Amino acid sequence: MHIGIPKETQDGRVSIIPDIVKKLVEEKNEVYVETLAGKSSSFSDADYTEAGAKIVSRDEVFKSANLIISIHPLSEEELAKLSKGVTVVSLFQPFADDSILDKISKHGLTAFSMDMIPRITLAQAMDVLSSQASVAGYKAVLKATDYLPRYFPMLTTAAGSIPPAKVLILGAGVAGLQAIATAKRNGAVVEAFDTRLAAKEEVESLGAKFVMVEGATDDTAAGGYAVEQSEEYKQKQRELIQEKASKADVVITTAQLRGKPAPLLVTKETVDQMKSGAVIVDLASSTGGNCELTKDEEIINHNGVTIIGSSNLAAEVSQHASQLYSKNMHNFLKVILKEGEANYDMENEIATSSCIVLEGTIRYGNN
Repeated sequence: MHIGIPKETQDGRVSIIPDIVKKLVEEKNEVYVETLAGKSSSFSDADYTEAGAKIVSRDEVFKSANLIISIHPLSEEELAKLSKGVTVVSLFQPFADDSILDKISKHGLTAFSMDMIPRITLAQAMDVLSSQASVAGYKAVLKATDYLPRYFPMLTTAAGSIPPAKVLILGAGVAGLQAIATAKRNGAVVEAFDTRLAAKEEVESLGAKFVMVEGATDDTAAGGYAVEQSEEYKQKQRELIQEKASKADVVITTAQLRGKPAPLLVTKETVDQMKSGAVIVDLASSTGGNCELTKDEEIINHNGVTIIGSSNLAAEVSQHASQLYSKNMHNFLKVILKEGEANYDMENEIATSSCIVLEGTIRYGNN
């Protein structure tokens, strides 16, 4: 298999790092890497060459490879440059915008979407959503410390005592749990909320207090994702969150609904009651945000409260985020490749779930 690694144009990560290139070459693949693809993640062209890759231009990547791996999907113009039968693997998010399916299909391509890999035990090592969310949760806390005009830890000095910061985490999935752990390591007092009662034990194991609202919709069949809640529950939720947020120094929101707008958790009224100098980091900003005032990829100040909208914080820890994504991808490639040849076994649950287009035929919604 001729594998192509284009340079990401939307952030500084790279989809395959040199260590994984070496393994792919050992597995009888040829790897073509775009010039400077790894520079922003501190991987040089020399590192890739030493690992066995060929360093080529972007156009040469598209011309030479029959399997293209990226983090962000290629543009429609770039998809058109690929030969019929080429396979593309990326984060296509067809549940958010299914127009990508026709763009891939009309060129006779095959596409696997890494965000469609089922959340089953066998696929945990391929779960790019979790690996990138973990990085984002870590970075969200550090981002908050940059803007919070206060210490995180409690300090006792000759000049007096400083109480620890109070941090509220909304959503205790992978990003939320990493945010809890990072905030605790930095000395904060942490509370966390999640509609999923299954998260309670994990939250408490990290030393945070679990904030619970009674009456959540059963989520056992949701595959680890949050589910839509009743209006009565949402009202109770808003009231409790407002009470907790008004006392918090930092609020980090991570709640998203697959294929739907992010749930509104922090209203303008709640923000108006928060302390001056408080910080909100909204990791759901790209799907509308959990905070009513969030603006995606912007930092705003509302009556003394800083609101940071960022759904792509993982990219700010580009080297380790790339390392994790690359390892996830390599594990996935073991499913669809065998000794350097395509092995698209549509009886395999991982392959069939993640394959959104097969040789030009749209499978998403039909597989």
